[in-house]
Amino acid sequence: MGICDLCGKENKLFTAKVEGTELNVCSECGKFGKVYKPVPPIKPPKPKQERVLPEVLDVLTADYSKLIRQAREKLGLTQEEFAKRLNERESFIQKVENGSLEPSIDTARKLEKLLNIKLVEEVVEEHLVGGKKGPQTVTIGDLVKIRTRP
Repeated sequence: MGICDLCGKENKLFTAKVEGTELNVCSECGKFGKVYKPVPPIKPPKPKQERVLPEVLDVLTADYSKLIRQAREKLGLTQEEFAKRLNERESFIQKVENGSLEPSIDTARKLEKLLNIKLVEEVVEEHLVGGKKGPQTVTIGDLVKIRTRP
């Protein structure tokens, strides 16, 4: 079943040459040209299968500031001494310990080694790939007509 190129009815289609053009027409519209063969039915495309791709992310623990302060105090170091050992400024240590600054993953790894604590966790996120796509969002490129110069 398909839609006739001449009348638009949904019917069984045939390939026909009408006024020099090959068209897919129904049996009623076939009289306007020379009918060659029936059109094979159109099979709907197979839906793409969804796959789950895991992604491993390094994330800082939620209570990193408390863990750092407790470990530093356990070693008996002041913030100034600790900053010198870490090759960072004392103000950086103060901000990290009060939670107003989140250290990068690399710096957190340095802190882990120096303090012998666990600050970085591995989190696995799963992303669906393939299958039906949801509604597409409109981008600014969709709204702007790009003019090219000849």
